Amino acid sequence: MIENHPMRGLALMSASLMVFSTLDAATKHLSALYPIPFIIWARYTVHCLAMLAVLGPSMGGRLFATRRFGLVLVRSLCLLATTGCGVTAFQTMPLAETTAIIFIAPVMVALMAGPMLGERVGWPHWVAMGLGFGGTLLIAHPGGSVSPIGVMLSIGAAIFFSFYQILTRRLSMTENSWAMVFHSALAGSLIMGVFMPVYWPENLPPWQDLLMISAIGAFAATAHSIQTRAFRYAPASLLAPMGYSQLIWATLMGWLIFDHLPDGYALAGIALIILGGLGVIRAERRKTASPA
Repeated sequence: MIENHPMRGLALMSASLMVFSTLDAATKHLSALYPIPFIIWARYTVHCLAMLAVLGPSMGGRLFATRRFGLVLVRSLCLLATTGCGVTAFQTMPLAETTAIIFIAPVMVALMAGPMLGERVGWPHWVAMGLGFGGTLLIAHPGGSVSPIGVMLSIGAAIFFSFYQILTRRLSMTENSWAMVFHSALAGSLIMGVFMPVYWPENLPPWQDLLMISAIGAFAATAHSIQTRAFRYAPASLLAPMGYSQLIWATLMGWLIFDHLPDGYALAGIALIILGGLGVIRAERRKTASPA
């Protein structure tokens, strides 16, 4: 149920995106020190435990309940694959450029909604996809600060995230949103836990790193919780453009923490990706407003 408090919704959405960017920055830092499977396992495990502690007492079995377990599992696997590609890309690429490429996902979702959900796809969506593709090419220009492997991993993250969003849209009609978030955390923890005998660090990390490793799971749980509440106070059509402010946070944190600023080509590419995404949002608004 949406309550009419748009400014509160916008404030919460902005806060969630700042937390997501903080999560990405912490993950990038840790990926240079510890095996990536270990970092991903820790993220999902802490996230899962946090949800059990906070929501378990009030929701009980409803936190586990699902009507379409198969699709919920596939959705969870898509998010896990997004995380895997994204974290590995962060290890080899700057924060802002990686985040920007992953942000072509909303345009992909708009195009995939045609064959997968039966929604109408118009020319603005194809123009937006062209802008997103052009922006990616500018970010990956020869002589820049990004690696080809990192670009491919970022594109992979965007593709998996697109399927994740499509499945979220399909499942939102029958599934509890908190249960879907919990299943994603649970699946990620259990699946990555299988690899821990191989990737567990040889030496116990110092307490500062243990605190940061625990924090990334807490950041994920907090960001999802805040964002869920944002949609309670404001409609998705109002909040969607706000999502691109995460690129500002990513650029700022990349500069302050990793001493990196995108070059002119990368900034132009980021601008094109934002322009394409906002074009899709506008097209979706007009489609929703037009009579059936």
